[in-house]
Amino acid sequence: MENLRPVLDAEGANASPQLPDGVKNYLIDIDGTITEDVPNEEPERMVTCEPFPYALETMRKWYEEGHILTFFTSRTEEHRDVTEAWLEKHGIKYHGLLMCKPRGGNYHWIDNHIVRATRFEGKFTDMVREVKTVEVFES
Repeated sequence: MENLRPVLDAEGANASPQLPDGVKNYLIDIDGTITEDVPNEEPERMVTCEPFPYALETMRKWYEEGHILTFFTSRTEEHRDVTEAWLEKHGIKYHGLLMCKPRGGNYHWIDNHIVRATRFEGKFTDMVREVKTVEVFES
């Protein structure tokens, strides 16, 4: 990705490159977030489900603003073709598609980069800032 800028650590060694300021790296679940919650056990529904209207509008805006959109789904590799076809059918532009997200929820993402988690609760729109309690590692 050509937009990444180099970063040096405290000792001057190369560290993981970063996106430019203001560019967000959205990692978006598919089922239950941008469309109805379709389980892997019912793959025939993947073809017929419709995206949530606000999701289409918001993702289109984010893409046009230059943000990175990557879908992260519990759908398995055997469902990749139908998933890509579904995204294309609905005109959803994106940069990446990661299959086989662990199932079951209660996710704890541990990373050396800033991670902002947002739980989808009914309307996929622009985000607002709120102060919440989060779990962190002891210092």
